[in-house]
Amino acid sequence: MMEKNWPLWLPLRDDLQSLSPYGAPQVPASATLNTNENPYAPSPALAQAIADRIHRVSQNLNRYPDRDAVVLRGALAKFINSLSGTNLSSDQIWAANGSNEIIQSLFMAFGERPALGFTPSYSMHPLIAKVIGVKWFDGGRREDFSLDIEKAKREIVEVKPALTFITTPNNPTGTTVTLEEISLLAAAAAQVNGLLIVDEAYAEFSDIPSAVTLISKYPNLVVIRTMSKAFAFAGARLGYLIANPEVVSAMFLVRLPYHLSSLTQAAAEVALEFQGELLGTVSELITSRKYVVGELEKMGLQVIPSQANFILFTGFRQEPAQLWRQLLDRDVLIRDVGLLGYLRVTIGNEAENKKFIAALQDILNGEGQ
Repeated sequence: MMEKNWPLWLPLRDDLQSLSPYGAPQVPASATLNTNENPYAPSPALAQAIADRIHRVSQNLNRYPDRDAVVLRGALAKFINSLSGTNLSSDQIWAANGSNEIIQSLFMAFGERPALGFTPSYSMHPLIAKVIGVKWFDGGRREDFSLDIEKAKREIVEVKPALTFITTPNNPTGTTVTLEEISLLAAAAAQVNGLLIVDEAYAEFSDIPSAVTLISKYPNLVVIRTMSKAFAFAGARLGYLIANPEVVSAMFLVRLPYHLSSLTQAAAEVALEFQGELLGTVSELITSRKYVVGELEKMGLQVIPSQANFILFTGFRQEPAQLWRQLLDRDVLIRDVGLLGYLRVTIGNEAENKKFIAALQDILNGEGQ
């Protein structure tokens, strides 16, 4: 989207006037592999269970929802405990309309001092910081997109951020940070009285243990999760954080009243009851990720090692925007993430993956150009 010429009568903040709204291009394609969605829709049984619960809840829509989402938060705590062997309680969980609302609320509550992140990473972190009015510092990454932990620790000491963000698996690279490295960063953040925010939107696709296992040791550690990816629940908009109860209490200070609708809470509660079915697609997507990586490497392309449901690749001769357009011309939509020489593709279902591979092979072979 091009920069908009705002009318003079509109008192928009000066620091927002040059911004463009966040979002991937929404254009028609038979293989839509640009937004890291789970390609497998909920089963008819789950869809019916959600419909039945929604019908029941709808009879009370004249009343406000449970503003504390007590039942949902308890179910989320139980889910995390089952995955990570933790003993978290519901007062260590806060749920919101997607992980982006979680991020925004963290800036609202703790943004009096600067924030620090390490790009390339999730682009909404610095964008939300700017919108909220929090000063953002970029620590950067190595050329291979790995995180230089010693450098990051020094930057925490220098910047003294209230919030330090790391994303693992990282978007758009798919790379990870180990629990040992997270511990070092959490300790460094504690020395400057800051929080370490670990964004784990793609954690279910990774074999690295979750940072939630460190929360009992590091009270300044906050983990962000979502139901949009592994749970195939992007349309429902449900994100949550896991943290010390005092962090959750601070979230209640900045939330909007009744921010999480009765319908959203009900749908998420049902989805958690069907977690076995929903998470069953994760292993299938991991297998498909390995297949796509192998096919790209056969073409002579280089792939950044990924533990997410997407891969970042390079080694093609075209400009990323050109190859992106050539793929779209073949009915395949992937993502140009703005990294010189790289494109990102989400792992889709079998038909989508094969269509992407065939289209890319066609382009690289010079056919139809």
